[in-house]
Amino acid sequence: MAWNSERGPRIAFLGTGAQGASIGADFALAGLDVTFIEQWPDHVNAIRENGITVNLPSRTINARVPALHLCQVAEIREPFDVVFLVVKAYDTKWACQLIEPVLAKDGFVVGLQNGMTHEDIASVVGRERTIGAVIEIASNMFTPGVTNRQNDPETSWFAMGALDPAVQHRVEAVADLLRHSGTVEVTDDIRSAKWMKLVVNAAELIPSAIVDLPLADAARAPGMLDVMRVAGYEAMHAALADGATIVPIIGMPPVTTNDPDRYVDQIFEEVLKTFSQADTLTTSLQDWRKGRKAEIQEVNGFVVETLRRFGRPAPLNARVVEMALDIEAGRLAAHPSNAAPLIETLRETRATI
Repeated sequence: MAWNSERGPRIAFLGTGAQGASIGADFALAGLDVTFIEQWPDHVNAIRENGITVNLPSRTINARVPALHLCQVAEIREPFDVVFLVVKAYDTKWACQLIEPVLAKDGFVVGLQNGMTHEDIASVVGRERTIGAVIEIASNMFTPGVTNRQNDPETSWFAMGALDPAVQHRVEAVADLLRHSGTVEVTDDIRSAKWMKLVVNAAELIPSAIVDLPLADAARAPGMLDVMRVAGYEAMHAALADGATIVPIIGMPPVTTNDPDRYVDQIFEEVLKTFSQADTLTTSLQDWRKGRKAEIQEVNGFVVETLRRFGRPAPLNARVVEMALDIEAGRLAAHPSNAAPLIETLRETRATI
């Protein structure tokens, strides 16, 4: 790579909410050349005044880092070598169009996002400049300039892989940057790894948000664990139909079961055990409590559409999407009582099998 040999790569974090800000703070404290680019004006102003504060389980850190408003991207003169994209999945294309003019010709955009966003990134910056990634960290942010990260780097996990095999050999250098914030595995099959993450996201994100409960509480609510698992099973069936391979993620050992549904159970159990705390709210529920839309179509909706392409139904994910869209439209309130129609859909699904 044509990185400055003394300074190292010029890095940007486009999207510095709960996840991006905490990872970017690790980069800044490691002495890397990092810039934050953010769409929340109050957040940018707070970082400029007080730095970014990250509350971790074991300590609190603070880092001083340059922070730009979106409108200031047009003022950037020196291109970035690596851009970590940490915006919502539905914001991927416009965010890439914004940053592409200031991305080095041999630079990379790394999609630290939920959903299958790597193809959206590639459609804008090119496959040769796209690194797909999987992220597993629990965090939240409600105050400008302050993020609460519920996983120390020792229990934070990432996977990375190039879309273009011709540049896969360059991914390790980018992975070394991300290792300042957690364990990073480099994979030749990032598409399958992202599908596996989408499987667990389909089980946990929107279903727990619909019942307005922290993830652990939602999984313990009567009937909800089965609902969440079956949403994951449908997602796994979509992944396999779409040509994905069952691969280990989030630091799990190699796959030893031939039962796809059982592997979904294992992934979900690991997330509940290692990557969530008693008060962990999924990103979807955080979005709704902030009055923002969640990644509905990009996760559960993607499962429905994928299976539909293969002539197969995804009744539970379809119900999740329907109820989630009703909540966002104001026709329904997120509430524990919403478990009942989800459980009824599960019963109806099982009755037809």
